[in-house]
Amino acid sequence: MTSSALKDAIRALDRATSTPDLVEATRALCALGDPEAAGTLVKVLGFNNPAVAGVATQGLIQLGRDIVPTLLVSLDARNYGARAWVVKVLSALRDPRGLDLLEHALNADIAPSVRRSATRGLADLEIDPSLKDQQLQRCMQGLLKAGHDDEWVVRYAAAFGLEQRLRTTTVDPSIADQAVAMLQNLASDAEDARVVRHRAVLALQRLNLE
Repeated sequence: MTSSALKDAIRALDRATSTPDLVEATRALCALGDPEAAGTLVKVLGFNNPAVAGVATQGLIQLGRDIVPTLLVSLDARNYGARAWVVKVLSALRDPRGLDLLEHALNADIAPSVRRSATRGLADLEIDPSLKDQQLQRCMQGLLKAGHDDEWVVRYAAAFGLEQRLRTTTVDPSIADQAVAMLQNLASDAEDARVVRHRAVLALQRLNLE
C-alpha cells in the first residue's frame, strides 16, 4: 500500500510548474527513501530537464538494487534523454541483472549518450560468481565493440572500461590480447580524437604496457 507521505510527495510533484519547484519536489520524493517512488522518479527522467533528472537519478541510485526490476521495464523508446538517465542508474547500481539491457543499449541505441552510459556500465558491472566466465566475456566483448563506435565519447568510455576490466579481473588470455590490441589502436594515430588517444595511452601506462 502506498504511504500517505509518498502520495503527498507525488501530488506536490504533479503541482510543480517551474524548474526550482520540480527540483524541490523531486528532492522531497527522494528523501522518503521509498522504493515505491521508483516508478515516479523514472517518469521524472522523461521531463527533459537536466536539473530535475540529476536529482531523480541520484534518488534512484540511493534506493539501491531493489528497483532494478522497475528500471529494466522502463526504457522509453521515444525519449533518448530518459533512456540515458536510466542506463546511468543501472550502471551505477552495477547489478548483473542489468547486463542484457546494457548490451542492448550499446548495440542498438541511436543516442551516443546512452551507448556511453552502457559502456561504462559494462566496465563496472558486478559479475555474478555463478556465471563469471560467461558474463565477463560478454562485458569484454561489449567493451571491444564500443572501441569501434563512431562517437568518440563511446570510444573514450571503452578505453576506460578495458583498463578497468584488465586491472581488476582475471580475463581469458585471448580476450585480454584483444583488449590490449584495442587500447593500442585507440592510442595510435588511427584514432582521430586526441582525448581518446590520451585516455588509451594512460590505460596502457597503468597496465604497464606502455
